Amino acid sequence: MKIFKYLLFLLLIFIIGASIYIATKDGKFQVEQKEMILAPQEVVFNEVNDFTTWKNWEPWSQEADDMIINYGEKTSGEGASYSWSSEEMGEGEIETLKSNPHTSIDQKITFKTPFGVSTSEIYWEFIKQGDSTMVTWGMKGEQSFMEKAAFVFQEESLNDMMQPMFVKGLDNLQRVIKEKMETYSVNIDGVTQHGGGYYMYVTTASKISQVSERMSKMISEVQNYTTENNIEKVGNPFILYNQWNEDAGTAIYSAAIFTPSEVITPAESTVLNGYMPNQRTLKTTLKGDHDNLKEAWDSSYSYIEENGLAADSDAQPFEVYITGPKDNANPAKWITNIYIPLKTVTDTEN
Repeated sequence: MKIFKYLLFLLLIFIIGASIYIATKDGKFQVEQKEMILAPQEVVFNEVNDFTTWKNWEPWSQEADDMIINYGEKTSGEGASYSWSSEEMGEGEIETLKSNPHTSIDQKITFKTPFGVSTSEIYWEFIKQGDSTMVTWGMKGEQSFMEKAAFVFQEESLNDMMQPMFVKGLDNLQRVIKEKMETYSVNIDGVTQHGGGYYMYVTTASKISQVSERMSKMISEVQNYTTENNIEKVGNPFILYNQWNEDAGTAIYSAAIFTPSEVITPAESTVLNGYMPNQRTLKTTLKGDHDNLKEAWDSSYSYIEENGLAADSDAQPFEVYITGPKDNANPAKWITNIYIPLKTVTDTEN
């Protein structure tokens, strides 16, 4: 009997000692991971800011086949939330407390565990670095007594368990954003009549490889000129291809924008006035990055050949930029219309 009491006394001392050790153990934690995402800051921010996209890249739900996700009334920006439920991964909720476009997001995450309800802070930072974005994803908080007790018997700390998940999540985010940005479509809209009209333009010649690089600056030059001189603009900017020589690898092209009427510019002006006739054209729409323009042009000329049409070699084909980098940072959202002037029916018969 004395031995039994002695053992109980030792057990009590152990429990008290363990409790004191656990209680005094620092329960504060912070897990943080950084990764350079090869995408514009706005695109990365928007992906994280919208909870409906999280299922495509966050690592936890991908490891639980039974996870059920429910979204709050808002799914993006401040006040947005979503919750999850899974026998394997437990229950929880994330809520966005602050959303600063396109630089940072502060969130609160709540876990419902056998040890009770636990709340931690999640923070995101997005720093623009050229065409890429340095993303920081972190979580910090303080473990309860029961949570600290549970990890006493674990080989890994909370940080050791969470860090690989953050790495995986950011890797997934990189992959998902890349796939979305590379999405594009080419649609042959068919034969249409383009009204033409007067336009302001600047012209240059360069290697074909330099066209994409130069055209945005040229368009800005024309737009600035019209703004500074209070000239009314009509429609979207476009590039008119005056000459395209694949063999020599050179091109002559004009950046332009339509005006309601003819505008006479001073003799010393680099911005000139031109006129495009009303003409029959083949229209093609590219939705996606300008890197896919060559495929869109090739598809257009293939359509012309396959459908018994004939491009008018005396006229100049052109691209109209409906939306572009200034309208949306995501290239998948850019829209470009291609117009190839066609010979009239009488011309082809002759």
